[in-house]
Amino acid sequence: MNSADSIARHRRSAGSTTAARPCVRITACRACGAGGLHDLLAFGEVPLANALRPRQGADAPELRFPLTLALCPDCTLVQLRETVTPRLLFGDYPYFSSYATSTLAYADQLAADAIARFGLSATSRVIEVGSNDGYLLLPFLARGIGVLGIEPAANVAAVARTRGVPTETMFFGLAEAHRLAARGQTADLIVANNVLAHVADLPGFVAGLAKLLRPGGHVLCEFPYLGDLLADGEFDTIYHEHLCYFSLLAVHRLFARHGLHVVAVERLARHGGSLRVTAAQNPPAVADAAVTALLATENRARYDEPAAYAPFVAHTHRIRDDLQRFLADCQRAGRTVAAYGAAAKGSTLMQFCGITREQVLFVADRSPHKQGRCMPGNHVPIVALEQILAAQPDHLLLLAWNFQDEIITQQAEYRRRGGTFVVPIPELRLL
Repeated sequence: MNSADSIARHRRSAGSTTAARPCVRITACRACGAGGLHDLLAFGEVPLANALRPRQGADAPELRFPLTLALCPDCTLVQLRETVTPRLLFGDYPYFSSYATSTLAYADQLAADAIARFGLSATSRVIEVGSNDGYLLLPFLARGIGVLGIEPAANVAAVARTRGVPTETMFFGLAEAHRLAARGQTADLIVANNVLAHVADLPGFVAGLAKLLRPGGHVLCEFPYLGDLLADGEFDTIYHEHLCYFSLLAVHRLFARHGLHVVAVERLARHGGSLRVTAAQNPPAVADAAVTALLATENRARYDEPAAYAPFVAHTHRIRDDLQRFLADCQRAGRTVAAYGAAAKGSTLMQFCGITREQVLFVADRSPHKQGRCMPGNHVPIVALEQILAAQPDHLLLLAWNFQDEIITQQAEYRRRGGTFVVPIPELRLL
């Protein structure tokens, strides 16, 4: 099947998310177009994870949509059954990457490594798709490399431009890639970090990446790894923005269908376990050992069979039960609990575990864009970090557990005063 056929088949299966249809249920795989999707885990109807509520009128009705995880046995892609229209997900996006110190250090190191690895120079261009507030492109710009950001959230793209990062506000796909290429906006390196999971039209997106590459160019793509999600019970990473959950098998097949070949893979600890995949237009002369080894591991794990996911589902329910018992014990004993990190994953965890305002005093967050609002669903207030020491709750539940080390270091005084950190995943732990 060629790229155009695949894109058309996907769009027929998914329908269009219009104002009249804010959410549609797919019947065919987002990547390969095959039918026969198998449901793995249903969360019921939940609010959008990043739809933070204003304090004033927080109890007004809010939109809720089904959230169902499914498997394509044909290409092993794990994906959501539901597609919520992007205008609801990204119209006023509250996530700004630059508020995590470790993320800024990571971006600087990635830029230094990529320049050396790919031989980038002042004549090169780096394009990032899903560039957020420009945090990752700034280190390239500082080293004299030309950059272009592509970001669909207008409020976030505006911040990037004020920081000197040229940014196009658009949802990226093959049509957009043709328009950019016609203006000479092609790249020696395209970075797509933590964006592939957000894409409804995977065939068009990947074909667009291939279209924008200059001869000899590379795509650098990071995404949370399905293997770690399954092993550690990371069910809280499942929400409407994350349409897909990738194994290397699924990405390898998706890229190959659209003229890109995986030439290298690295496993990273970021975000609870991620893969960094390097792809190029020409297949490698010799197969990369790390790629071959991980593909073999996934084949042995039988990621194409629904039975392979049963332990993950059981683990998910065990985490929920343990956290519910802990919070109930705290209420009975009169111990107070607050939370850290108004992250989307925190919303999923709170909704799935049935956490209420009576159980959690507040959620502290570093971002001023989130402070003064409330969490979706349970409407727990979001406050500044200073409130942690002001209230000194007995326990601090780390909703943003993927930044555990950074948070614990930052909140050393809270711990010194006798506070305890609660880490929910992969198992409930008190630190």
